[in-house]
Amino acid sequence: MKLSTIDTGNFKLDGGAMFGVIPKVMWQQLNPADEHNLVSWALRCLLVEEGDRKILIDTGVGNKQDEKFFSHYYLHGPETLASSLAAKGIAPEAITDVIHTHLHFDHCGGSVIRKDNQLVPAFPNAKYWTNPQHWQWAIEPNERERASFLKENLLPLQTAGQLFFLDVPEPDMHPIGRLASIPFSQHISLRIVHGHTRAMMLPQIKIGNQTVVYMADLIPSLHHIGLPYIMAYDLFPYTTLQEKKCFLQEAVEENYWLFFEHDINTECCNLQLTEKGIRKNQTGKLIECLNG
Repeated sequence: MKLSTIDTGNFKLDGGAMFGVIPKVMWQQLNPADEHNLVSWALRCLLVEEGDRKILIDTGVGNKQDEKFFSHYYLHGPETLASSLAAKGIAPEAITDVIHTHLHFDHCGGSVIRKDNQLVPAFPNAKYWTNPQHWQWAIEPNERERASFLKENLLPLQTAGQLFFLDVPEPDMHPIGRLASIPFSQHISLRIVHGHTRAMMLPQIKIGNQTVVYMADLIPSLHHIGLPYIMAYDLFPYTTLQEKKCFLQEAVEENYWLFFEHDINTECCNLQLTEKGIRKNQTGKLIECLNG
């Protein structure tokens, strides 16, 4: 069992949108904005090598969109999905599974590439995993999320016969006191949350006597640990609040490592209970945290 961070570059999003109701005078101290109120965020994925399987969690933005699209998001940084995998000695053909936490473009754009003027899966031998509730939500998007669900990131996977579904419980089938969990493999389970978007899946990975949880957009960065720090992008912010509250309590009790997809400076942390509530404890690179 081996975990590897896969950096796929950085992009920029509006700071106010990323921090929701938190005033700029507060979040500006955590992650400063540029002159356009834009803040840089990571597009950090995770590779899990489990037996004969090479499982990639999320795939970043990708590079197939046009210049106008990228002009809104200011993609920057030296890494790409392809270059980071190549640096690990991993060919696209070697990836056996891709877990999509959800299908917003910054999480699944790298799953499809443009080849010979056609859109095809980037990993020709992989099974791409989502769930029926979220898939339906993505291909028939509501007006608020429409710009985040791009058909060119989704339909080529279905056309190629590489799209697979996992059964997840409906939102009202599990108590908010503990997030629902479904098995994926021997060492990976998926926690299900509904505040950011419908049926987002958070991979929870058992490695030795430690547990890593890939936080996706439930807690996109170290700076979103505080309960009120909820993105304006979330469809159901109060649901996010409740999901964060129960997850953070569990994470403290079980000493989970939180792996951040969008924090440009910090890969992961564990937590501690303080007089001000649950806050970060140790922080660092994933490999450093796991090796203590």
